[in-house]
Amino acid sequence: MSTIKALLTPPALAQLRLASFHFCASPQCDTVYFSTDGQIFQTAQVRVPVWQKLPEGARVLCYCFGENEFDMQAEIATEGRTGAIDRVRGHIAERRCACDVRNPRGACCLGDLTAAVNRLAGIRVARR
Repeated sequence: MSTIKALLTPPALAQLRLASFHFCASPQCDTVYFSTDGQIFQTAQVRVPVWQKLPEGARVLCYCFGENEFDMQAEIATEGRTGAIDRVRGHIAERRCACDVRNPRGACCLGDLTAAVNRLAGIRVARR
């Protein structure tokens, strides 16, 4: 619930009723949060862009440290790899991350970041 409270816009937060919420990662709909009692909050009601709802290309995957697809792809193109995962792991080790509040999913971004790095590295290999 702390993630939702932190990320809803002021007008949406004013309408929030305490309930059990779920995160919707489907890119096919505009819903970000939905509750067991029928509350729905959409992308326009959230303070940050929700990367799962956006087209691939420049999405921010790490809400704490700004790791995004555009920069990772540029790093892969120039360096042959990206250090995004290592950078985020370093921040996690230093207890700097706040994914439980900053990430709309309310969970660590490392799995999503790893999947994105693998996808981007695959795109680079496919273009050779």
